Amino acid sequence: MHRLCLSVFTAFFVVHAFTAGQALAQTSASPAPPTVYVKAGHLFDATSDQLRENVVLVVEGERIAKVAPAGEVAIPAGAKVVDLSNYWVLPGLIDCHTHLEVRADQYDPINEVRFTPFQGGFNGVVNANRTLQAGFTSVRDVGSQPFFAVDLRNAIDSGFIPGPRVVASGPPISITGGHGDMNGFAPAVHNMMYPDEKDFQIADGPDEVRRVVREQVKYGVDVIKILATGGVLSAGDKPGAEQFTYDELKIAADEAHRAGRKIAAHAHGTQGIKDAVRAGIDSIEHGSLIDAEGIALMKEHGTYLVADIYNDDYILNNAPAFGLPKEMVDKERTVGRLQRENFAKAVAAGVKIAFGTDAGVYPHGDNAKQFHYMVKFGMTPAGAIRAATSSAADLIDRSKDVGTLEAGKYADLIAVTANPLDKVEVLEHVSFVMKGGKIYKDELAAGKL
Repeated sequence: MHRLCLSVFTAFFVVHAFTAGQALAQTSASPAPPTVYVKAGHLFDATSDQLRENVVLVVEGERIAKVAPAGEVAIPAGAKVVDLSNYWVLPGLIDCHTHLEVRADQYDPINEVRFTPFQGGFNGVVNANRTLQAGFTSVRDVGSQPFFAVDLRNAIDSGFIPGPRVVASGPPISITGGHGDMNGFAPAVHNMMYPDEKDFQIADGPDEVRRVVREQVKYGVDVIKILATGGVLSAGDKPGAEQFTYDELKIAADEAHRAGRKIAAHAHGTQGIKDAVRAGIDSIEHGSLIDAEGIALMKEHGTYLVADIYNDDYILNNAPAFGLPKEMVDKERTVGRLQRENFAKAVAAGVKIAFGTDAGVYPHGDNAKQFHYMVKFGMTPAGAIRAATSSAADLIDRSKDVGTLEAGKYADLIAVTANPLDKVEVLEHVSFVMKGGKIYKDELAAGKL
């Protein structure tokens, strides 16, 4: 009898709880997301190199529900409309190589011991907003100290601060004495900066490479960044010099892929580029001294080239003003010209190109200035734009969400006042920015809600 009563009570409690849960779910259900109709007079959706005329995008909440000719979309009376009928509408742009914590006017290795981590945080809040205002609704941040980009990504995703969607790396992985190490300082300084865990950054030998990749994944990175060769803006190393061995690069790539992450390799040097490509690295950053064999390998493996071919001008013209050491200026003067020449060769050969600028070396918000140089050195305007939209989305593994204007994807879009296929430089002055269905910038009177 006792068991029967208990069973009846239990059944009654379960039914009552289920009914109450249903009622609560019904009363607390979120309202349907607002629907916004975006009239696009000229649409470059990045699914091809062509413009579409007189199109309407139906935005429900954060995502695009429909993209269709205006004649096929009935806009209800009183609906929210963004009228961009007189403008050119494109997907939100993507920069695959940024450093959001860095200020160009303070670019000096000594800052790692002069500034606290909070300085980088303050920089990042400002730089993220400037990047978004410039029309870049997604970025890949490839190197932060130690996991700043992960925290910034989370703060933006939660809606706490404005900024682009961030695909975050941790510290760039370096050999001892390499491009990512604190070179030129006393041993005591090095020991202070890199204690036993080496700041999740310094790795020598296959086992340490494997450990550091795993540690970075543990702390939430989206992508791994490894320094395959020497660099320009570092002391005591040469851009063309190999640093990690092929075996070390292969282990890094395998570990990253096993964890579902992509991996990018900073690689200026000829042999380092080829080792990275053969090792299965997903993108070559810079690629300055690539040769014909390296170009052929990249094309064969489908490896992306992310070449920062704008910032050479900024560094050489502004270096005296912010005190960049002469060693680094001299390296940039040598490497920058070759990088542009070899970029043109890679484009002509059909290597996959993704847009990346090294923002932080130059001021954030000027990202679109690189389009001019991409066209100057061999790309069509449409090709350069797709490098910063559909191709960039593919590289950062976000094609299901961003990179083109199609149903199901985030409503990340921008508008400009002239045809970027005629003059790509118009993208340097974006007038309208929407990210996830929310307007962050609107300088167009006709686009006001």
